[in-house]
Amino acid sequence: MKTNENLFISDLHLTLEKPELTRCFVNFLEGRAQQAKALYILGDLFDSWVGDDDTTPPIGKISTALRNLHESGTEVFLQLGNRDFLIGKQFCELTGVKLLPDYAVIDLYGEPTLLTHGDLLCTDDLPYQEFRIKSRSPAWQDYVLSKPLWLRLLAARWYRVRSFFHKRAKTQDIMDVNAETVAQVMLSHQVQRLIHGHTHRPAIHDLKLDDRPAQRIVLPNWTREQMQMLCFDAEGYRIESLL
Repeated sequence: MKTNENLFISDLHLTLEKPELTRCFVNFLEGRAQQAKALYILGDLFDSWVGDDDTTPPIGKISTALRNLHESGTEVFLQLGNRDFLIGKQFCELTGVKLLPDYAVIDLYGEPTLLTHGDLLCTDDLPYQEFRIKSRSPAWQDYVLSKPLWLRLLAARWYRVRSFFHKRAKTQDIMDVNAETVAQVMLSHQVQRLIHGHTHRPAIHDLKLDDRPAQRIVLPNWTREQMQMLCFDAEGYRIESLL
């Protein structure tokens, strides 16, 4: 039986090298998620995405489970992350997933709520923001997607290694959100609640905007030890573990 719940997850970083995360996610899609009204995936579902023509494991298994969830009556929404931003129309048509813009405002039980992956809020990380602008351009994406699949897969593996070492060279503050950016974005979208992922720093932050109480909810990333989601219903919210 469907409930009126909305479920939120982010930063699963699914990949062939982490079969236990894929197994838990598929079980979640086939079980717990089937009870919900809607599932929102706020970016980085996959650790990398080189194009909708890639069918290497575990993509097929995940696509089938997402399609089955959609056909069960649960709406599935997806925002693109910094790792899987090349997900396109073909994947959405195959799975029934609805793609959301980088900033999306939803009505969450009477409270306008802003959803975003979170990378746009990390404005102190200037090199990343420059790359983000370039990599979201149609010309750059067309150039990348025109390359053979094997070459894109090889480049994605190299990029993950490069990203790992670049992160080690950055301070934690640079990779976190900028408080002024958060306030500006929330005010411009006229919301008092923001939900995002990306930073891998799950927390509930209470703040004030225009002398009114506001809230920033940071979703947990998934690891072998921690697989959690945010559950919202008419009574409020809670963090629920899937382990």
